[in-house]
Amino acid sequence: MHRLLFLAILPIIFSCASSSEETLPPPNIIWINAEDIGPAFGCYGDEYATTPNIDKMAESSILYRHAYATAPICAPSRSCLISGVYATSLGTQHLRMETTKPDFIATFPEYLRDSANYYTTNNGKTDFNFSPEGVWDYWKKGITPWRDRLEGQPFFSMFTIGETHEGRGNMIERYEEAVAKLPESMLHAPANAPVPPYYPDTQETRELWARYYDLITEFDRQVGEILDSLDAHGLTENTIVFVFADHGYGLPRYKRWLYKTGLHVPLLVRIPEKYRHLAPQAMGTETEQLVSFVDFAPTTLNLAGVPIPEHMQGQALLGEEVAEPRDYVYGARSRADDMYEVSRAVLNDRYIYIRHYMPYLPYIQPGRISGDQKESYRLLRQYKEAGTLSEESMEMWRAKPAEELYDLQQDPQELTNLADVTDYQSIKQDLHNQLNEWMVDEKDIGLLYETEMLLRAEGSSPYEVARNPEAFDVEKILEAAEMVGMAEPQELVTALESTDAGARFWAMVGLRDLEEEASQYQSQIKAALEDESAPVQLMAAETLCLLGDCEPTYPVYEKWLGDERNWLALQAARSLQLIGNKSCPLAPQMQQKIKSMMNPPGEQRKYADFNYASFTGWALEEALKNCGAKVP
Repeated sequence: MHRLLFLAILPIIFSCASSSEETLPPPNIIWINAEDIGPAFGCYGDEYATTPNIDKMAESSILYRHAYATAPICAPSRSCLISGVYATSLGTQHLRMETTKPDFIATFPEYLRDSANYYTTNNGKTDFNFSPEGVWDYWKKGITPWRDRLEGQPFFSMFTIGETHEGRGNMIERYEEAVAKLPESMLHAPANAPVPPYYPDTQETRELWARYYDLITEFDRQVGEILDSLDAHGLTENTIVFVFADHGYGLPRYKRWLYKTGLHVPLLVRIPEKYRHLAPQAMGTETEQLVSFVDFAPTTLNLAGVPIPEHMQGQALLGEEVAEPRDYVYGARSRADDMYEVSRAVLNDRYIYIRHYMPYLPYIQPGRISGDQKESYRLLRQYKEAGTLSEESMEMWRAKPAEELYDLQQDPQELTNLADVTDYQSIKQDLHNQLNEWMVDEKDIGLLYETEMLLRAEGSSPYEVARNPEAFDVEKILEAAEMVGMAEPQELVTALESTDAGARFWAMVGLRDLEEEASQYQSQIKAALEDESAPVQLMAAETLCLLGDCEPTYPVYEKWLGDERNWLALQAARSLQLIGNKSCPLAPQMQQKIKSMMNPPGEQRKYADFNYASFTGWALEEALKNCGAKVP
């Protein structure tokens, strides 16, 4: 074609394209979510992986190299995904919990339905930490849940595939059930399994990792089924598909760990030809762009042409108008089951900085979840007792430093902590400032210990409390939390006089972290047993008892253990477990509390719910075992 003729018809070509885009119906959108895996696909360069369907999909998708969950565990991650709000802002940062969100904050499927007439479906778990009522039009198993929509109605479908969950990776019977449809030729040879440096390279650990890769292959098989069903129904060219995971592998040093290993996830997005104008780059390409789970909801709304609500804290990656690439992503670790934790992290394109606010707690805390029910924990404990664990493995069992900093380019396994290295202080300080700015700007209500947060939110919601400066002074409480592991003892004692219970709590945590060094301040700690705040009382009881003066603490433990609000009783129960056999004088009260939370005989579950009742019961069961007492 002559150049002048080509230039003459260009306006016609673009006019037609523009007109076509304006008249396109909203795209269908599917999210396919794996539980508990990292980016272990062939298309990510993992030579051990067997993922033919996902690898083929990658040829017509954008592959994101740097996508991150906002928490290294499922419920807070899912809360963020469905709401577009950080769990630490919404007050849903724990695994699992019972809380409320304001009515004016809807989930993004509700915005799709109400603003663009989408038919919304869910196949699998919700786990949002708030009620899923009203989120979905259809909630049922099956690979074609969109069949019941009205003719021509666009749909959003969420698939959560649980075969990769840690339960199946750690329990042989559940593993065998999960991979029953895979041919033997697709199973992985343990001899070739990649064993990370924090695991002993033994036949048992190789088998553990080989099984996990088998589960990823099963995930790939199910992804293939869903994609094939789109083809069979003539929907492929109208449907945008996301494939991702909810956090890292369901194994120690991944799930529950606030490292890149716990937060880094795969993400592929396939956009059909007619909707390619919604993508900033061609299909079949990769990007180094930083992506956070908080971006998923606004991105999905943007793809559907639905306005993004102001309260959403992420940014659109795809759609008609996209945001500038972000410089940082953030993560948070809070309570998981009965194991409390408060840590925060920030990553840029090279470094990860982590701040631990309860550093005396090791990553592998004692408890049911880290017990011998799961093979990975059993193996690690077995090797630990035999004295054959490496230093990298032993770090999982020790108290944590207050700060961690890793160079992810030079040290991708996060083995060398640079937080105290002189040459890295400016980098650490910059990341530390970014993290604190994020917590203040996004109103990190998780700076209140869970019990304090829920006490303040009674009759309201944590999100609303966080935005009421009279109820939550985020800067004052963060300043107190920053003292943990950093301040002199006398500074902590002075902070015990704060007018804010949230600040007094962190002052007591700072004294708890000092261990024997805090013994000279026992009178001030003892006085805090009468603090007006239950969480402060309980942390003072734990600190005082560990210093050897338990007698005055027992009435405090007994009072709050007997509270009908099991989210409050849980703090007392977990503290009783952590003080070991010093809790034994309260064995009758612990037994009575367990009985009060149990289901009637014959029920499938022992406890009344799989939230606070179970977690409180588990902590008390372990505490009773410490005492050699009978568990009801």
